[in-house]
Amino acid sequence: MAISLSKGQKIDLTKTNPGLTKITVGLGWDTNKYDGGKDFDLDASIFCLNGQGKAGSESDFIFYNNPKNSNGSVVHTGDNRTGAGDGDDEQVSVDLSAVPAETEKIAFCITIYDGAERSQNFGQVSNAFVRIVDEQSGTELIRYDLGEDFSVETAVIVGELYRHSGEWKFSAIGSGFQDGLGGLARNFGLAAN
Repeated sequence: MAISLSKGQKIDLTKTNPGLTKITVGLGWDTNKYDGGKDFDLDASIFCLNGQGKAGSESDFIFYNNPKNSNGSVVHTGDNRTGAGDGDDEQVSVDLSAVPAETEKIAFCITIYDGAERSQNFGQVSNAFVRIVDEQSGTELIRYDLGEDFSVETAVIVGELYRHSGEWKFSAIGSGFQDGLGGLARNFGLAAN
């Protein structure tokens, strides 16, 4: 059975699951009733970060237009433009054993595409979650439900994988940004376009 985390909790991933190398990180959400006349398009974005919490280059920013990092150890499997249906809306495959040594953290984020322009924010999003699944067995290992703590934010750092003493751990972050993907990119040391 999956371990359910609360905001701020950290948990061992590889130490408690010996031999675990390939995982799928599933991100999901639902949108509340909204009469603004525009569809919601939420996107998963992933940042591979060094020890200072910064992306080394544009290739360390993985999303629907750059679906994998430089060596292919982190792969975004595709854009879901509606979020309709149950289960994961977008997924990321991670080969923990192949992640480059300079990558200390992998941050998983959800952003609202054109959120500010469409007057959309995470106050209108419900049931957002991240889960980590053992790719080999299909077993859900960790789940973090974000809850309804957001109002004006257009981007959220959901959680991050990080290295600690040679093992991978997961931290439930749940930190919001009002200035969308641009704010996230600046936070992680990249110039926003």
